[in-house]
Formats: sequence, C-alpha cells, structure tokens
Amino acid sequence: MEGTDLVVVRELTSGIYFREPSHYTIENALDSLMYSRKEIEKIVRAAFQLAQQRKKKLTSVDKENILSSSKLWHQTVEDLKQNYPDVEVNHLLVDACSMHLITRPTQFDVIVTENLFDDILSDEASVIPGSLGLSPSASFGNQGARLYDLFMVQHQISLIKI
Repeated sequence: MEGTDLVVVRELTSGIYFREPSHYTIENALDSLMYSRKEIEKIVRAAFQLAQQRKKKLTSVDKENILSSSKLWHQTVEDLKQNYPDVEVNHLLVDACSMHLITRPTQFDVIVTENLFDDILSDEASVIPGSLGLSPSASFGNQGARLYDLFMVQHQISLIKI
C-alpha cells in the first residue's frame, strides 16, 4: 500500500527457538517460551531509539492476554516508555497486528516483538511490497551487522517502504 514505511525489530537470541525443555514424540510435544526482563529491555530499548530517529511511534506486539512471557514483555515496555517520552507507544495483540498489517500498514512506524511473533509478522509484512524476498533486512550483533554469525546476532531489522 502506498505510503507504507515501517520497520520491524526482532529479538533473535531468546524465545521459543532457544529454550529447553523441548520434546517431541508421536504422542505429545512440548516447546518452552521464556524471556528474562533483561533480554526484553535490550531489544525494546533498541526499538525505542530507532523510533526516536523516525516518526516517534512504537508498536509493541505480544499476546499478553494468554502468555506469561507476553505479560512480562508488555509490562517491560510500559516501564521503559517513561525513558522515551517523545515516543508514542501502542500495544497490539499479535493476531490484531497481523490483521492491521494487511488492512492498514501505514499506521505503523516501528514494530517490536519477540522472536516467534516477529518471524511470522515480518514474513507477512514482506508481501506488502511484493514478495518475501523483496524486503531488505539485516541482523545486528553488539559490534554491528552480523548476517550469518548466529551466535553473535542480537536482533533483526526489516524495512518495508512503498
């Protein structure tokens, strides 16, 4: 959609992709989703700082009505927003965000969320300009861009602009 200019900030070192226990059999399966406040603070600060350089609007995406990890995510964003009074903060549940990305993508500036949700949302947002492979993205570590060194990657930023 014309006028769309958004950035998706993805936490890449934690969440469901990296936690134990994880278990699978033909009869049952278990995946663990865990975040520490410190991990959330790190990525949320990066997103706030990016929002300050753009349109000063941050959308935090979680599923705090269901998940304990999302309750911590939501509360951490609320606590940190006091340090960034120039940034407008909105919270969306991941399912609502998914709908808004398709129907009203121009409402977004910077979106920040946890690893799994962002994996899905950034792929969904990538079809706005055309297809999955058209949206630029970069992965960053403590010393800058680290596209392929997964042990050093801290977060990923995807840019959608039309």
